[in-house]
Amino acid sequence: MSKVGDLAFKTFTAGLGVATIYLTGTFSVNVYRGLAWHKAQQVLIHLSLSMLFISETLVYHCRLHGYWNALCLLRDM
Repeated sequence: MSKVGDLAFKTFTAGLGVATIYLTGTFSVNVYRGLAWHKAQQVLIHLSLSMLFISETLVYHCRLHGYWNALCLLRDM
């Protein structure tokens, strides 16, 4: 009976080891993907804010110099 218990214990601990290695690997991959996604979101936000600043600056200068009608025509094209 002792050998059956030893074999069961070894099988159980081996299973725990495999599960630990698997979970460590999947956790690492998910952290990498999460960081890559977060970086991509930051780039999109930066680009969006840059485009907003450029468009607001363009509108300001067109209004300042009386080109608002020309800007509206370009926008509607």
